[in-house]
Amino acid sequence: MANKTLDRDKTSELGSHPVGTGVGAAVGGIAGAAATGAVAGSTVGPIGTVVGAVAGAVVGGLAGKGIADLIDPVAEDNYWRDAYSSRPYVSPGSTYDDYGPAYRYGIDSYDRYEGRPFDEVESDLGRDWDRAKGKSTLAWDNAKHATRDSWQRVSDAVERAIPGDSDRDGK
Repeated sequence: MANKTLDRDKTSELGSHPVGTGVGAAVGGIAGAAATGAVAGSTVGPIGTVVGAVAGAVVGGLAGKGIADLIDPVAEDNYWRDAYSSRPYVSPGSTYDDYGPAYRYGIDSYDRYEGRPFDEVESDLGRDWDRAKGKSTLAWDNAKHATRDSWQRVSDAVERAIPGDSDRDGK
């Protein structure tokens, strides 16, 4: 059975997933700006805050690289390829070719709607599904369950890496 963690295959030629890079930059930017900017700002004023923000963004980008290492599209594809048939929303006789694009859509969309819960962006995702679905035969009413599933898996991985409820889902 495929590796069910979100660890990046260190031999992969793929770059960092945008989810990790964006989330890490945001978190590092906020945390770094708060810490560095507060200290520097108390002694040199607004310039210290700007310096803190820049330092925080650099640190955040590096932290984001670590988070991006958690989101390996190849490992995710392998995970969902093994797991999809056991999901309650999968119609009998369906193949991974139908559900795979919906899983990828959830993973890729998470970064675009960073920090927002799935329910808040579902209508946007549904509107864009026909452009994203590739050869999937699923209508959005069926694809949204797989998209939500993979979205939540990414969200949970990010929240394990960065403590807090980044998508406000209560976890």
